[in-house]
Amino acid sequence: MRPANSVVAVVDDEENIRETVGFALRREGYPVELYATGLEGWRAFQQKLPGLVILDITMPEMDGLELCRRIRAVSESTPIIFLTSRDEELDRVLGLEIGADDYLCKPFSMRELLARVKVLFRRAAIDHGATRPAADAPVRLGELELDLQRYAVRWRGTPISLTVTEFMMLHALVRYPGHVKTRKQLHQDGYPHDAYVSDRTIDSHIKRLRRKFEEADETFDRVETVYGLGYRWRDE
Repeated sequence: MRPANSVVAVVDDEENIRETVGFALRREGYPVELYATGLEGWRAFQQKLPGLVILDITMPEMDGLELCRRIRAVSESTPIIFLTSRDEELDRVLGLEIGADDYLCKPFSMRELLARVKVLFRRAAIDHGATRPAADAPVRLGELELDLQRYAVRWRGTPISLTVTEFMMLHALVRYPGHVKTRKQLHQDGYPHDAYVSDRTIDSHIKRLRRKFEEADETFDRVETVYGLGYRWRDE
């Protein structure tokens, strides 16, 4: 179920990307707004925020990082997906933690982008009171709980705010506790339709995932690095 506001705003100074993404979204039934600069988008958002924002980082007049900050200053709940040009740029976004919900690197799979839009709208619909489906019961593993419908996580009762990608990677780890998941496997779980993600990007997501748990619990040590192989969720 989609929330009442299902408008998707695409803010990107590359006309080809803007128009192509807009066309694909309209074909899926989403109302779409297109903006060529961050400033143009912000002026419109001051009147009314869209339901979801797809946001390029490098733009004239106002870059995507600043626009994200401004959106977050007035709304914590509006889903934001960043489009990034390079892994270095993605690392910068991950380090700043300015509030985006998800990230895709250019060039990206349109099917992957549409899948993430659908997931974020589904999560937003549930958070705004939509009826929760009966399937996909929460996963509980010791003091960890994963809500597969809300894409929500609790550790020792404390909510942990994860992006969709981080959630999918965490779910991949806890499905087989104690088993090593290679970076390639985590890539497939976190970016199932995207072939343009490097190992370093996977490492950045895991590093950020760990840090979020450590901020809630400084003794957290369940996500282990298995050098030369990948990562695993440590058994109790």
